[in-house]
Amino acid sequence: MKKKLMAAAASAAISQLAWGQSNVTVYGMLDAGLAFESGNKAGSITKVGSGIAGGSRLGFKGTEDLGGGTKALFVIESGLQVDTGASGQGGLAFGRQSFVGISNEQAGTLTLGRQYAPHYLATVFADPFSSGTSADEKNLITAVSDGGRMSNSIKYASPQWKGFSGEAAYSAGEIAGDSTAGRAAGFAIAYDAAPLSVRVAWHNKNNDTTTTKAGSARNTFLAATYAFPLAKLYLAYGINKGLFSSTLRNSANPYGYAEVPTAASLTDDSTDALVGVAVPLGAHTLLASWIHKDDKTAANRDADQLGLGYRYTLSQRTNLYAVYARMRNKNGASYTLGNASDGGSGDRAVSMGMQHAF
Repeated sequence: MKKKLMAAAASAAISQLAWGQSNVTVYGMLDAGLAFESGNKAGSITKVGSGIAGGSRLGFKGTEDLGGGTKALFVIESGLQVDTGASGQGGLAFGRQSFVGISNEQAGTLTLGRQYAPHYLATVFADPFSSGTSADEKNLITAVSDGGRMSNSIKYASPQWKGFSGEAAYSAGEIAGDSTAGRAAGFAIAYDAAPLSVRVAWHNKNNDTTTTKAGSARNTFLAATYAFPLAKLYLAYGINKGLFSSTLRNSANPYGYAEVPTAASLTDDSTDALVGVAVPLGAHTLLASWIHKDDKTAANRDADQLGLGYRYTLSQRTNLYAVYARMRNKNGASYTLGNASDGGSGDRAVSMGMQHAF
């Protein structure tokens, strides 16, 4: 018995030594609340939703110090629905993020896996609502590739130099016999020198398949924020070209048009403009944004979104929020007011809830 106890203690010590060489963190966020939506053909609806202000998630991340300022790293992050317990991102086990890589203080970071597109990160940076609630920028500004994520990708992020930094990503289409079909590529350049921050991003997604030559979607985005003493200003402008360069979050014809709108009908050029503001008042924050979609096709299906919100910070990890949004569709446009995890169903929405990070 004594020998068994000694062996168990030695095994535990060895395991602890091996674990101690790495830094592993369990983290996550739970977000749930109510969404009231109206203005659609089917009538108003009340939802108990998950991931309204930000997608609920459970993640694991870690680093291992390799010496000389170099580290190995990994992230695996699973989306989940608090209201039902179901998995997010279509049931993928780690659909939010899953990548592994290596980082050096002087050379930058190289990662491989499922990762956020540089263009998408720039749009989140430009949104005072942080890509969530009923005033979500994704309602009008397309989340490129797969909800802003690039599977089968390799990504490089540079270290910061005199306020400048950059990142570039490439996603393989993995279609036999065609090296271009389905592939995506993008980059972003950032400048951060308080109180000013700027982002310039570009994304190209090839829509070709084994049977169809559909061309590519090309999205360019410029965004800036400026932190005044009493408020933070957000400005952004986007240029979209090609098939699927603008998409609908709800393609089920929620307004009951005779001509059913589809993402494929948004074929040619459009531009996006965003103006937003965040006003911190101690534990309280007032939020507002206006987004305009300028459709350059003959149909001229423009849209405007107005969002007004309030957030109350209970602690560093917990906050409450309430947001009202209104969408004005023109000439048969079919944009809806969704949130961080739901495409929405109408042109008027109120969302309120609670978010807790751990």
